[in-house]
Amino acid sequence: MNLVTQQPRTSLAGWLAYIDQQHPQSIALGLDRVEQVRAAMNLVPTVPVITVAGTNGKGSTCAMLESMLQADGYRVGLYSSPHLLRYNERVRIGGREADDAALIAAFARVELARTAAGDNVPLTYFEFGTLAAVDMFLRSEVQVMVLEVGLGGRLDAVNVFDADCAVVTSIGMDHMDYLGATLEAIGREKAGIFRAGKPAVLSDPGAPASVMAHARSVGASLLRIGKDFGYEREPEHWTFRGTSGIKAGLPFPAVRGEIQLQNACAALAALECLRERLPVTLHGLRQGLAEVELAGRFQCLPGRPLRVLDVGHNPQAAEVLAKNLSDMGSYPRTIAVFGMLRDKDIATVVKLLAGHIDQWLVCTLPPPRGARSSELAKALRMAGVDAVREFENPAAAYAAACSSAAENDRILVFGSFHTVADVIAILERT
Repeated sequence: MNLVTQQPRTSLAGWLAYIDQQHPQSIALGLDRVEQVRAAMNLVPTVPVITVAGTNGKGSTCAMLESMLQADGYRVGLYSSPHLLRYNERVRIGGREADDAALIAAFARVELARTAAGDNVPLTYFEFGTLAAVDMFLRSEVQVMVLEVGLGGRLDAVNVFDADCAVVTSIGMDHMDYLGATLEAIGREKAGIFRAGKPAVLSDPGAPASVMAHARSVGASLLRIGKDFGYEREPEHWTFRGTSGIKAGLPFPAVRGEIQLQNACAALAALECLRERLPVTLHGLRQGLAEVELAGRFQCLPGRPLRVLDVGHNPQAAEVLAKNLSDMGSYPRTIAVFGMLRDKDIATVVKLLAGHIDQWLVCTLPPPRGARSSELAKALRMAGVDAVREFENPAAAYAAACSSAAENDRILVFGSFHTVADVIAILERT
């Protein structure tokens, strides 16, 4: 017997291998199958649900929501994806990652409902995990759920649970094979998490018209950044302006980058919308912003040379990364460890960052989606970049970067969750 049939009920690794094979496709958008199993499990949240979608920034926004609510004493259930090192990172209860035993028990309950509902309803890896996470939240009696959309919004598994407040962060060109080839189409998909009569927070100032049109069509109460809420940046702090007044003297979010103020603003707007059910003190807001942690989002590690980790993997994220690198000031050299998936817009990402990087150490990521180092090197040379070296994996590229970087240089690790995860794994072992 193979690992899948031997171990699904005895180890987390076995269960993950098992659920990965329950649907022939890794991504299969649609709510019918997951709704069928949700109903069989009777998963009906009775606490506030905040659902967050967006091309970039949704992970940071979710982390800030969790941190602020947690700082004010709420027991928060946070579901996010993907993970960097451990699947457990995807499910957090009361500020802690779920342990293996709790995840195994939840997977077993999903499996029981899946096989009992109709003809062994096939669920994708993400759908299986979404149901397991909400099951755990209900059993753990969390006081609020923060759910991060995996892909899109309208047909994402998270959307079987009605949002009491929906948040859409940035909207950019990514996952076009699933969401459409235009910003209007992608915006419409992300706006699919809006609900009639419920607040919908939009923190993308340049959002396509389809988002506003969908909000009107379903009767959601849309709040837009720059119109219904906003912020002012000051030298030492920032001020949030919302529908119920202002909150001044706020610390900058502990996750770095100017764009994080926009994400923090969205998180505060969402909490303001739910203030009658989830009142949060100014102290909780300040503490949560100051203490929020999120690995791999323009994460700067202490020591020399400076090391920057960023999971950005699309043109919009590359634009933000380029600005963040510029805002840090000048360094003698910036050395990049760069690995991407081949279904991403490699050429545009390279073009946006070419002027900010002195040496590119490109690496192969695992098949079938990972781009080979030769593909990345070709894209760089087509963009006029000659300082390129190829490596068989991120670990080898990172070792070379550390060997060649001087004390005052900067090492940037970016392009994919896979690239950053491999380097973080090295750092944890050293």
